Amino acid sequence: MQLYDELVSRGLVKQTTDEDKIKELINNGKAVFYIGFDPTSDSLHAGHFMTLSFMKRLQLAGNKPIVLLGGGTGYIGDPSGRTDMRSMLSPEQIERNCNSFKNQIAKFIDFSDGKALCVNNADWLLDLKYVDMLREVGPHFSVNNMLRAECYKQRLEKGLSFLEFNYMIMQSFDFFYLFKNFGCNMEAGGDDQWSNMLGGTELIRRKLGKDAYAMTTTLLLNSEGKKMGKTAKGAVWLDAKKTSPFEFYQYWRNGADEDVIKCLKMLTFLPLDEIEKMSHWKGEELNRAKEILAFELTTLVHGKDEAEKAKSASQNLFCGFGDDSNIPTKSLSCNCLLQGKINILDLLCESGLCLSKSEGRRLLSQGGLTIDGKSVLDISFCVDENEIKNGITLKKGKKTFLKIKF
Repeated sequence: MQLYDELVSRGLVKQTTDEDKIKELINNGKAVFYIGFDPTSDSLHAGHFMTLSFMKRLQLAGNKPIVLLGGGTGYIGDPSGRTDMRSMLSPEQIERNCNSFKNQIAKFIDFSDGKALCVNNADWLLDLKYVDMLREVGPHFSVNNMLRAECYKQRLEKGLSFLEFNYMIMQSFDFFYLFKNFGCNMEAGGDDQWSNMLGGTELIRRKLGKDAYAMTTTLLLNSEGKKMGKTAKGAVWLDAKKTSPFEFYQYWRNGADEDVIKCLKMLTFLPLDEIEKMSHWKGEELNRAKEILAFELTTLVHGKDEAEKAKSASQNLFCGFGDDSNIPTKSLSCNCLLQGKINILDLLCESGLCLSKSEGRRLLSQGGLTIDGKSVLDISFCVDENEIKNGITLKKGKKTFLKIKF
């Protein structure tokens, strides 16, 4: 099976501007392609993982990735898929986040010997003069077409700022710049980026002519894989300091039954025929598939040793063996204690297992909390400091574990 057909079989491709062109490029290792990462936080999260695995697949086939860090576009913030304006980051925050992204991406993409590039659009966007930029790029964009773009629809309902309105032009200019200076012939991104991506190819056509336009193409990724990497309460981070290897493993181990095969196809590098066999698994066999998914992804992000530790800790805890040496640990200050004790509701809030005391009450009333394997139902229950000298293990529901120390 050729690479493009494999990408389609894995459910990674949603749409292209020129399928034949993309097949010819990536199947023959001729694609010089870029994907952008705006530095909105200090760590990539699991939602980025599909993008990283896609880049790695293409690189392994001889294609050349260009990682574009949005040090310039980060000054504005992508309005795609949002109902509110992003928080404005300081230049120092943007630079720190870009450096963090670069270090994390280097675990997945091989930058040695010119096999890949990492560039920052701050290097060209921040030096542009405003009026010159308007004259060079502005005439090639229709405001009417821009307002119809999917990336702006949600923001128009509550108010789209002029700052955000410029984002499409800046992303389009990125593709134009990368094509001229680095020979970039393909852009890839999520479906919320489609209008911005088309803007880039159109700018190349208008500025450089039909011959240049014929050399470029865009590929739209299936964003379902990105959504699988997010939880209702936020992101699962790739940084071990923000999401431990155990938590990362547990997130994928405890995913929905209907998502496990899709995730195996989109996110892992296991052979498709092997995954196809798992698609027929039921019951305990399906749980085995989840363990394989969790182990494969934890290995890719944190290394095999950490994946082995997370797997062992998970199996031991669920089997009641009591080995909690590799689960997340939260250290609390002794100032939380009152006369040498702490109420269970206070403990749940201080540890972060519950966001409020009302959430804690619901958890207890539903029998969803155990401490060292013993169920806790009474909201007046207190933990004595002598009980937690060596730490106690809290279990919330069936899937969330946390060790507490003072």
